[in-house]
Parts: sequence; structure tokens; C-alpha cells
Amino acid sequence: MDRIVYDRMAAHDSTHWWYRARREILSDYLSRYGDLPEGARILEIGCGTGHNLPMLARFGSVEAIEIDPAARAIASERLGQPVGDAPLPALPGIERGAYDLVAVLDVVEHIEDDVAALAAMKTLLKPGGKILIAVPAHQWLWSAHDTVNHHHRRYSKATLCRAIGAAGLTSAKLSYFNSLLFPLAAAARIAGRLTGRDDSDDSPPVKPLNALFEKVFGLERYLVGRVPMTPGVSIVTLAMPA
Repeated sequence: MDRIVYDRMAAHDSTHWWYRARREILSDYLSRYGDLPEGARILEIGCGTGHNLPMLARFGSVEAIEIDPAARAIASERLGQPVGDAPLPALPGIERGAYDLVAVLDVVEHIEDDVAALAAMKTLLKPGGKILIAVPAHQWLWSAHDTVNHHHRRYSKATLCRAIGAAGLTSAKLSYFNSLLFPLAAAARIAGRLTGRDDSDDSPPVKPLNALFEKVFGLERYLVGRVPMTPGVSIVTLAMPA
């Protein structure tokens, strides 16, 4: 990712509506469907500034990996222990067969060989272990945001399932999310393309709008996995060895 992406993440990950609501949606999703043992051993790969780590720590003991040095320093401080720097897909030095949960939250789209990355994650799992995956949806939504984030692709449900299957995994509870605000997001992307003002700036909006968007997006914590979701900006699933 471009340096500015990490800088904005560090500046806004505790206040931006998207980060805040997404953490609670994923927490509820894991509570319902993760079926994690008491004191689960959890690894987040590509943890960025570590903003998801406190949420994941609700479910067990958390370790993390981040390849960007500045973001890794912030994440290490938040975690209270060193964050590793092993890159995907090789993941050198990471213990195999050791984790109840591997979390990759908006990470797989950054890896050129996503199948190899998912196959490597599979080797990290204990028997019964799972991978929590979140990815951006709909290739036609591609924008400057994807470019500065160094994405290789956005996913459909079908392309994500194909990658998961090719890695020797199977998918459960696959769902769109960020669906309630999807019409606004799609309209903004299309308008930016038509006007030539496709902007990668993802700073939070003014406080009243930020609060409103967080509330609307946050409603999905009661829906994702329970009811079929209309198309959304993102896709979430749990993957496990086939």
C-alpha cells in the first residue's frame, strides 16, 4: 500500500465509521459462527496498525503479522508484544498447525497469488481451525482507492469461492456486508468516474455524517450470516480445510 494509506489508517482507525462498525460486525459474526474454543490461539495476518487486535482478543490469545515497519510499530504497541513481519504467501518462521483462527481482513486482495496465500494459511490451522476472510467486492467498483491500496482484484462471491476451493478449503457463512450503504458507495464511485474526480481520500466525513454512517453500517451486525444480504461493498466468510 502507498505510505499515505497507512498514515490515514493510523490517524482514523479509532474514529472512522467504517473501521468502528466493521469491527463490531465481525465480532458478532465470529461470536455466532466461529465456534472457537476457550482461550483460542489467533493470528491476524496483515494487521496494519493493529486496530482489529482488541476485537480479536475477545476470543483468545492474539498474535499478528504486518510487513510495513511503521504500521507494525503501532500494532506492536497496541498488542503489547512484537508483531511479526513474515510475508505472504511463504509465511516463513510461522508455526504450522498452531492456530484456531487466522484472520485476514482486507488482505487477500493485496496478494498476487491469492490461492497460494490461502493454501499457506491452511497449513497454520489446528484441526478444526478456521480462516476469517474479508475482501472488497465487485470488480466494477474499482477506483483510486484500490490503486493506492495496491489491490490486485476485487471479488465476487464466485471468484472468492473458487480461490478458497483451489486452496483446498471450503467456505461457510459467506455473505456480502456493508450492504445498507452500498447504493451510496456505488453512486460515489460512478460519479467520480464520470466527473474525473475519482479520489482515494478515505478520511472520515464531518462528525454528524460519520456518526450516522456508523449507526447505519453497524445495524448489519444483527444481519450478516443470519439473512441473505443484498450486494455490499465487502464479502465475509469463514474458510476451513475441505
